[in-house]
Parts: sequence; C-alpha cells; structure tokens
Amino acid sequence: MNDIFSLGDELGPLKVIHVHEPTIGLKGILVVDNVAMGPSIGGVRMAADVTVEECARLARAMTFKNAAAGLPHGGGKAVLMGDPKMPTAQKERLIRGFACALQEVEQYIFAPDMGTDEECMAWVKDEIGRVVGLPRNLGGIPLDEIGATGWGLSHAVDVAQEFCSFKTKGAHFVVQGFGAVGKHVTRFLSDNGAIPVAVSDSSGTIYNPDGLDVEDLIALKSEGRSVTDYASGEKHDRDAIIDIECDIWIPAARPDVIDEANVHRLNTKIVVQGANIPITQAAEAILHQRGVLNVPDFIANAGGVICAAMEYQNASEMTVFSAIEGKLRHNTREVLETARQEQISPRDAALRMARKRVEKAMGYRRWRIF
Repeated sequence: MNDIFSLGDELGPLKVIHVHEPTIGLKGILVVDNVAMGPSIGGVRMAADVTVEECARLARAMTFKNAAAGLPHGGGKAVLMGDPKMPTAQKERLIRGFACALQEVEQYIFAPDMGTDEECMAWVKDEIGRVVGLPRNLGGIPLDEIGATGWGLSHAVDVAQEFCSFKTKGAHFVVQGFGAVGKHVTRFLSDNGAIPVAVSDSSGTIYNPDGLDVEDLIALKSEGRSVTDYASGEKHDRDAIIDIECDIWIPAARPDVIDEANVHRLNTKIVVQGANIPITQAAEAILHQRGVLNVPDFIANAGGVICAAMEYQNASEMTVFSAIEGKLRHNTREVLETARQEQISPRDAALRMARKRVEKAMGYRRWRIF
C-alpha cells in the first residue's frame, strides 16, 4: 500500500479512506486534507489511473484554493477508479455505492470533477444529501453548465495581462483540454476579443493561426465528436498543443501534463492554470526562470469551488458570477503584485497567502486539529 503519510506535513492530511467493494467493482479513495476552516469541499474525479498520491496532492490544492478564495471550507478530494465513459447504469451503481460508503464522513462534501457531472451529484444527493454541483431542477447551480471555472479563469487572464506587454484583445491563446472547463474559458476569452488558435482533447489538437470558431467547436463536442473533426485547421496529435506559439497557454486537462522533460517546448508569455496541479514544481521553477508569467492553479481556477460553496449556502446564480469575478481578480492581482515586489514566483506568493490563512484558522481550533 502507498505510504500517504510520506506526503503529509503539519497541515494534513486528516483522513485517508480507501473504499473497496468487489461485488460491484468499486475502488475509490477519499483524502480529507484539512478542515480548520470548515468541512472540506472537493470534487469526485473518475479515471482509470488515479492514485492515492494524486488524490492527496489534489486535496492539498483544494485546501489552499478554498483558503485563498476566503471560503469557510477545508480541502478534500475523492477519486474513483474506472472509465468515466462506462455505461451509465454501471457508473451510477459505482457512484451511489461510493456515496453510501462515505455517508458518515461529514467532513467531506461531494462535488463534480473530471469524469463526473451534475447527474452524478444528483445520485449522491439521493443517497446521502451532502453534495453540491447539482442540476438546476434540484436547486443547484450547475457549475459546468454555466462555466463557473472558465468565467474565473477569464478574469485571472485579464488581470495577468496587466503584468505583461500585451492586451487580452487580439491575444492568441491555446487551451489544452477542451472539456467542461476548456470550452467555457475559450468562449469567455473569445468574447473579450482574444483569439483561440489551438485547442486539444484526448483525440488530438486542432490549430489555425487565424483563429478557431468557438461555437463550432462546442457543437462538435456536444455531438460526442473530437475537436480534430473541425473543418478549417491543421490536425496534430494531442501533445502537439504544447509546441504552438501563443500569448496565453491554458492547461485544462490532467495533472502533471507539463514537466521537466517538455516544459522547454512551451512558447508563451503567460500560463494560466485551468486544471489542478497541471505543472510539476520543477517545471514551474523553469518557467519562472525563463520569465514566463504563471498563475497557479488554486488561484486561477477557483471559480468552480466558489460556485459550489455558494450553492451550499443557497446563493443565486447572479450572485455567484459577481463573487467569482471579484475574488479571482483580487487574488490574482495580490499574488502577482507580491511576486513582482518580492522577486519570488507567483506560486510561492500564492502558497504564502493561502498557508497563512489556513494556519490562522488552525490556531483557533481547540486541539489544533487539521
């Protein structure tokens, strides 16, 4: 068994729970990292190759993301082993079983993530009720449908460009992972005058230096097709997205897609992280040395969890969009200003800010528990 405690420190994790029910093929992991600021919120990720280490790293990212966003929640993450494209009946059985197995873990609130969606959260609600990211007809604010994370990313980009030598309008941008997050940030940035020149999904990359039509790409994905079926562009393999020259590069796919081996292929001025932990620590250090502005994941992509937390408090959709815009713009500017003034990386500035908030909250705890 993996030694999760080798990844731990004074902040957590508080709990690591392995769930295994062979009769239905259920294997999953929950990591509750830190609950000093309140019960943890973190998505349920479904993939065939998730590990306990990845889950723990994602849970820690949620601790910092929620703290940086000023939310009354700690960080957690759940992962389910399996193909998210499995038959719906099989997927429903696994998610309902996972929810029931974790019914008594009240320090964790379920939310959607890669491989799960609002329908999955409706199944969780039916089983245990402790969930966010529900369909609208169940009183939820469907964060993937409205593009909450993409909305926040577009504002992080808009603030970040103030620290560079170009403007969002007319800037060329690339999105790796044209899914729930990627399609919405592409739409919002295009509405602001930026030009998407390349996007990718699991099947490949489509590139057109004159720009791509966002609505056509979204229509293709809604039909279950790949972006590589787009008519007017050059088709490349999936990893070719890394090499395309642009002003803004947005990873919105899996963790660790950029590492020491491929970071030198990036040809961009700004990286704004739409996915969680998409770039390794060593690769981020190289980007900083090269002078590439890098907005960390738990600052840039907090729109989704802000939406989820506000749904839990019965906020309106209009209020959610306003809050995401305000928090993302404020936090991005604070982190980048600190990084510039103190000559440190944005990651270091963001970690300092978030850790300080978590440690202060821990100081109020009776037993200084995570």
